[in-house]
Amino acid sequence: MAHTSSAIIIHHSYIIYCFYVSFQRFFLVGTNQAQTKHRVLKIDRTEPKDLAIIDDKHVYSQQEVRELLGRLDLGNRTKIGQKGSSGLSRAVSAFGIVGFVRFLEGYYIVLITKRRKMADIGGHSIYKIEDTSMIYIPNDSVRVAHPDEARYVRIFQNVDLSSNFYFSYSYDLSHSLQYNLTLLQRPYELWSSPTSSTEEEVQKQSKHDSFDIFEDEGLPTQVVYGLQNEPYYKYVWNGKLLERVKDIVHYDWLMYIIHGFCGQSKLLIYGRPVHITLIARRSSKFAGTRFLKRGANCEGDVANEVETEQIINDASVMSFTAGSYSSYVQVRGSVPLYWSQDISTMMPKPPIRLDQADPYAHVAALHFDQMLQRFGSPIIILNLVKKREKRKHEKILSEELYPAVINLNQFLPPENCIDYIAWDMARYTKSKLCNVLDRLSMIAENVTGVLRTNCVDCLDRTNTAQFMVGKCALAYQLYALGMIDKPKLQFDTDCVRLFEELYEDHGDTLSLQYGGSQLVHRVKTYRKIAPWTQHSKDIMQTLSRYYSNAFSDADRQDAINLFLQVYQPSECKPHLWELPTDFYLHQRNSMALPQDRRSYTLWWSAGILSYLPVAYDEVSCEDTMKKVKVKRVNRFEESIDIYTEFFKPYELTSFDDTFGIAMTNSTREFMPKTVGVDPSPFTVRKPEETAKSVLGNKSSKEETLLQRKTAASAPPPPSEEAISSTSEDDSEEDRDDDGSVSQRSTPIKLLTESGESARTQEIQQQSVKEPYGLNLAEFPAEKDLLIYEREPVSCFPEDSIYGLSPPQVDRDSREEFESHVLTGQGQVRVLCREDMLMYREYVKNRYM
Repeated sequence: MAHTSSAIIIHHSYIIYCFYVSFQRFFLVGTNQAQTKHRVLKIDRTEPKDLAIIDDKHVYSQQEVRELLGRLDLGNRTKIGQKGSSGLSRAVSAFGIVGFVRFLEGYYIVLITKRRKMADIGGHSIYKIEDTSMIYIPNDSVRVAHPDEARYVRIFQNVDLSSNFYFSYSYDLSHSLQYNLTLLQRPYELWSSPTSSTEEEVQKQSKHDSFDIFEDEGLPTQVVYGLQNEPYYKYVWNGKLLERVKDIVHYDWLMYIIHGFCGQSKLLIYGRPVHITLIARRSSKFAGTRFLKRGANCEGDVANEVETEQIINDASVMSFTAGSYSSYVQVRGSVPLYWSQDISTMMPKPPIRLDQADPYAHVAALHFDQMLQRFGSPIIILNLVKKREKRKHEKILSEELYPAVINLNQFLPPENCIDYIAWDMARYTKSKLCNVLDRLSMIAENVTGVLRTNCVDCLDRTNTAQFMVGKCALAYQLYALGMIDKPKLQFDTDCVRLFEELYEDHGDTLSLQYGGSQLVHRVKTYRKIAPWTQHSKDIMQTLSRYYSNAFSDADRQDAINLFLQVYQPSECKPHLWELPTDFYLHQRNSMALPQDRRSYTLWWSAGILSYLPVAYDEVSCEDTMKKVKVKRVNRFEESIDIYTEFFKPYELTSFDDTFGIAMTNSTREFMPKTVGVDPSPFTVRKPEETAKSVLGNKSSKEETLLQRKTAASAPPPPSEEAISSTSEDDSEEDRDDDGSVSQRSTPIKLLTESGESARTQEIQQQSVKEPYGLNLAEFPAEKDLLIYEREPVSCFPEDSIYGLSPPQVDRDSREEFESHVLTGQGQVRVLCREDMLMYREYVKNRYM
């Protein structure tokens, strides 16, 4: 879809927050990356049970906000001129607001105090929450204490926000990449909303404070459409915590978080970087733990529903407009029926029971209606539950799901019907005649559309099936980007090993969240190449999962219900821990009669069918455009400037600490460290020919030493870590680790004893002598000094800053520069034989 307008997503301008405390108010100061613009949020502390927030519309400069804080400090002191005790104190620095929550007393504010970068998509950074702070708002003079308040706080904090919660200032993680890029292609000339009076005032003020260097030349200002999109609340986990303030405060204060998994690795194809990103979004609807949340609720939301998206992009070009991106989405979720398992008996596999009869597949219709609206058609169901059992267990679900799909398909047009694939994966695993992964590859080759995979738990079998489908999709994605000549990838290549490790991390994380343990059966288990020690590990994971389900799942479920505000404490209803079940919290029709009954034949939402196979959410119509705010902004407006967020020109950073260096690298982590090996990541290796098998069980610092020894022989300068004294850590283990190698420098430098320093200097001199062939520490000979003085210092004919002639640039250098410019425009030159030989030489010197 092409059009003349240009649209860019508006991101959060204020990413650093300072939290100031006075007796009567909290002041939250938001600052942009360059610390040139500031906003102030005022929170009243004199309200015992209500939340009173004032959002200051004025955008302050750095000098103005300093003067404001100074006046507030002076005005909040008990006596004029008093020194020593400040009236305004800085409590904490933060990176975002998770939300506001209230139990039985006053409100709390939850702030993100630590973050870690996990991925980068088109210059948009994705962060993981590392730590949070929960601060009570009302002051002690108005606080009305309640005996059960502390217990609710403990339950709420049982949801560990430092465990797999993610956010981004500029990229909407609740939507897929396809939706986010489709959003930029809509005809916004027809939909741009009028600017409000308050926004006009702010724009006039900012225009008055700044100036346009082209204004005097009569050149037109470059105008684009800035977008603010509404998130997909099904995958947002703090939507209820921000609901109280989202209509009061500026958009920049709102930051939505997702729960699930995010990982990114770098695949090097003869030096050309390709990023493989895996994002898993866990649904916040009908969320919970393994045996306590099964099937679906009355609104069509299923348990353990996770949307997994794999994004492949050419990392040599950053922008969305000039770069090459490919995305594939899969879904896992419980069987969409009314079913559960009785956990009152201590059994590893409690019996499955159907709770309600649903002859017209009403709940399945609601579920697939959601999928059609979000993904379009076709939708493919891959059902992996058992078909043959001595005693009916899993088979009960298949016998109900298949008739439900048949019933729904009879009302859909044939070209948009739901495809149903049933395959007993467990039975084929036990067979010696069938290769499970080959069968999954055949299924994946025939899939065109969004695949919805389920077993009973949607953990082990589902993760392996999704990996095989993802592996097949990865081959087609790399083929579409021009990285490989045919859409086929083999096992035991660096590329597939990297992808398999990413998917196993993804599966372990999702399994811990829902089942309480890591994966029991992995890809190597189904390939039947798992080591004999893996069997004992599988037994331990099974026991861990059983213990978690039996003893800790109830507490975790209470914490999730409280965090998602499914249950909101009140004086007039029973406490959360007094409820015999949470069934009524998740089934709304059990508490009130539905106002309208959906049709059993026209079971899809209005308007969806007319746009299929295109997803209704991606269509430019009146309903979907209501979720997007559009305004005209300057092309160089900071709120749409992705350059500042990615490169951070106002921040002092170390090259070794950048995310691109720390990212998992196919050449560093997976390519064998032997001379003469083919550096292609698509070459099949022997099981022992991997970087990890060569390094064995060495510690991480020994790995670093081995990698540095095989790198280019010129040593980097010694780091601060090597120079600093080891007196901070007195443990013997730490001293041994520090003595092995510094993480950034090859020369070994110990300052624990004076006798060692001379030996360290000798080692450094030897390391310098190796590449240069001379000892730089010695003073030059007299004849060398005479030669140096006789030769001209400057190569230019004239030694004046006013008379210099530019150096001559040879043809090869000019061609190299032109190729870099073309790469920035998205026109990548085809690699020739000399390029491959050069890259092979680089890899041999750097990593072997």
